[in-house]
Amino acid sequence: MKNLQSFSVLLFLLASLASCQKELSFNSDIPGIKIFEKTWMQKNLDVTTYRNGDPIPQVTDNATWDQLKTGAWCYYNNDTANAQYGKLYNWYAVNDPRGLAPEGWHIPTKEEWVMLVDSLGGDPVAGGKLKATRLWQSPNTGATNESGFGALPGGVRNVMGEFGGMGTDGYWWTIKEHDATTAVERNMAYNLTDCYMYFLEKQFGMSVRCVKNSN
Repeated sequence: MKNLQSFSVLLFLLASLASCQKELSFNSDIPGIKIFEKTWMQKNLDVTTYRNGDPIPQVTDNATWDQLKTGAWCYYNNDTANAQYGKLYNWYAVNDPRGLAPEGWHIPTKEEWVMLVDSLGGDPVAGGKLKATRLWQSPNTGATNESGFGALPGGVRNVMGEFGGMGTDGYWWTIKEHDATTAVERNMAYNLTDCYMYFLEKQFGMSVRCVKNSN
């Protein structure tokens, strides 16, 4: 009986270890950088399914995009040549209860973005420290990427489905709802050192960076 109990405990420990190794392996596939107290993804999110495996619809038609009240994604200009910038997601995908962020990660809160920006000197200068030194249109003012964040100018898709800003602007959603029709975002530009917070309509398609869950 004692041997049987010991064997059961061993099986439990092996199963737990396997599960832990699987999670670590999954998380290790996602590059991250620790800035201040948080680990951020170093690339814009590029998933086509929610955390539970359900597909996120790819929507290319402008009129359909305009009417959405559910999650969707697209590439800039609906062109896979722009995949290096990651996908653009509307806020309905960001806020879907099935989870847009991969296992072990979450969509950043407004406060987490504030903490990130404040740790780099505040709104007027943090953009330069967050921006990558490539793919931004000249002059890419103040860009040093000293934070390692590597922000890219993935542009935006507006409520009418129109695209703009690739190469000149980057927009990133937070999980924070502003009101019934808008949500909070952060943005950077090629000719500024700023990283400003604003709010835009939930139908907008923007980039997403995730934050690693705390242990």
